[in-house]
Amino acid sequence: MRKTSAQSFQVGISHFLTPQVFKQAHQVWQPKYEPPRWTLPALVRTLLTMAFCTGDSQEERFVTARAAYVAGHQKLRRPGETLIGFGMALVKLPLIVFRALAAGMRQQIDKHFVASLRINGWLPMACDGTRLECPRTEQLQRRLEQAGKLESAPMVYLTALVLLPLGLPWAWRWGKGNASEHEHLRRLLPTLPERTLLVGDAFYAGYQLFRDMMRARTSFLIRMSSRLCLYTLEEKPMQRFREGVFYYWPENERDKGRPPLKVRLLRVRGRTADVWLLTDILDRQQLSHKTAGQIYRWRWKNEGLFRTYKRMLGKVKLRSRTVAMVHREAEGSLLALQLLMALAAKAIQQGQQRVFILDSPRRVLLGLRGEIAGLLRSLGPRQFAAYQRWLQEVRSEEWHRTRPKTRQSWPHKKAYKPPKPPKIRVMPPALKVKMIKILKAA
Repeated sequence: MRKTSAQSFQVGISHFLTPQVFKQAHQVWQPKYEPPRWTLPALVRTLLTMAFCTGDSQEERFVTARAAYVAGHQKLRRPGETLIGFGMALVKLPLIVFRALAAGMRQQIDKHFVASLRINGWLPMACDGTRLECPRTEQLQRRLEQAGKLESAPMVYLTALVLLPLGLPWAWRWGKGNASEHEHLRRLLPTLPERTLLVGDAFYAGYQLFRDMMRARTSFLIRMSSRLCLYTLEEKPMQRFREGVFYYWPENERDKGRPPLKVRLLRVRGRTADVWLLTDILDRQQLSHKTAGQIYRWRWKNEGLFRTYKRMLGKVKLRSRTVAMVHREAEGSLLALQLLMALAAKAIQQGQQRVFILDSPRRVLLGLRGEIAGLLRSLGPRQFAAYQRWLQEVRSEEWHRTRPKTRQSWPHKKAYKPPKPPKIRVMPPALKVKMIKILKAA
């Protein structure tokens, strides 16, 4: 039973992080000296396992993840035993390695899922962004700057592309908390497969962004708002409007001599409000009104993905305290999320059409944690005793404060005022008489 649990966890990771993926990562980074204790597979697998396992601190997660790696690779040299050494080896790993691993994961996802997700040849892909809070260290406050209210915590901005309807991460881009989501999307366009239909909310509406997507041979399905103006060659009754061809030509683009964009506007009826969608696919045979409405409803898979990332994997706030470690924690946690969602995606063959059923990410995560526990039980007696000893040391470690607790003024926090002494007054005669009567009666 233990062997099956250990094998399933290793096979689940190796199914997408194949030896070829690690080979591509090695090809982009050929160091003159590689740490003998922390090889690239050991670093990546330990980092991913830290995102899956439980623990109140990074030290506790590291001890469990390292023990799980040792249990699954008994014939390889043991990695380092301290979190500090793991962090030092991780900082020496360039970010280009993480991008190569992400590109390898995209190849595996393309191989397993993309062909079956196409609708009339189009691949639905959603785009959205979110912010994540970081610790209030001096370096992060200086480098990441402020993105919210005055004196708010430093933040990073995440823009992610998600395969629909699976809600499976495809590619992502990180930046400061005040980064441009449009610029992130432009940098992510080269990663998209051919004939991708990009789905987004009204924030992604813009002439220049539409032209950039068309140049990248990517179509779009964007929700419209009243801030955009469309032109028609002849008057059309809008009371019972369903769909039609219009021209998008903002005034500032006309002044620059740029041509109008010929687009198709669709009106999807809703219970509370109608949804207006804009697309550059003019042919109804390629994208029908009903299909466009269904694809836009799938866009909420993107919001659910951010909830899984922040709540299930505990990334509402990143834990790293330096810029270099924030980058690596963010990239590693997104790889773990991508792997988790890929393991949750299961294909069921029905005739010539594949219907994808996404298993509960929570159930898959609990299964992974159970298999990690099975790996730990498969350790030898001395290895398991050493793991328990390290875990106990981490949990019982005492930390003595050497500096003041408040290093800086916190936002929206009132200045502390100690309580004043009580008021002392002389009891008046009438109150004395009443007190004597009460005490006698008692």
